[in-house]
Amino acid sequence: MEQTLLRIERLNVFYDELQALIEVSIEMNDEDLLVIIGSNGAGKTTLLRAISGLHRPRSGKIYFHGDTVERKPTDQICMLGMIQVPEGRKLFPKMTVRENLEMGAYLQGAKREGEPFEEVFGLFPILKTRARQLAGTLSGGEQQMLAIGRALMAGPKLLMLDEPTLGLSPKIASEIYIILQELHKRGMSLLLVSQDVLQALKIASRAYVIENGSIVMEGKGRELLGNPKVKEAYLGI
Repeated sequence: MEQTLLRIERLNVFYDELQALIEVSIEMNDEDLLVIIGSNGAGKTTLLRAISGLHRPRSGKIYFHGDTVERKPTDQICMLGMIQVPEGRKLFPKMTVRENLEMGAYLQGAKREGEPFEEVFGLFPILKTRARQLAGTLSGGEQQMLAIGRALMAGPKLLMLDEPTLGLSPKIASEIYIILQELHKRGMSLLLVSQDVLQALKIASRAYVIENGSIVMEGKGRELLGNPKVKEAYLGI
């Protein structure tokens, strides 16, 4: 039986007097691969920042496993298992690949002997060969793999990804989507924010469309992919 993992009710977020999110409500179940699509500036990143506790909403509720979290500090939200891979990766460039992964396991209870490393290196074999290399010397695609791997080291109950394929070549972007699908098949709950509408909706179990800070459409990923309005606005068809 499906259980609600994340529920957001009528969320309003402001930057000073500029409203970035307007009465946003979304819901996702355990083991969903939920995608939020929208153009640049639509409010996607603001939504993730609000969920992660990086931006306090003016009003509205955020429930994780039934408990309200919108007033909790970011470290407590991470401890609950809500882990974000930020846009731009935000690695420690002068630390090695292994050291960056170790930082992901810094949360209390996240360190489980060598198991997390084996899991990450199994998904991203290239990182094992680069374990002693400085993160700042990796290619863009390798850095994104490392950012995802670092998040996995924390043992997330919900993995949130902000534009994980932005700036990557189509080939590398496709590899990232394959990894996300594999994580989903293993039972992980994922919340993906992306401007890459075609690829994101192909792998989504469910999706929302956000425009100018408001949710304007929702449905199954494949259904939205076939929606004439989505095709016209985001795919140029």
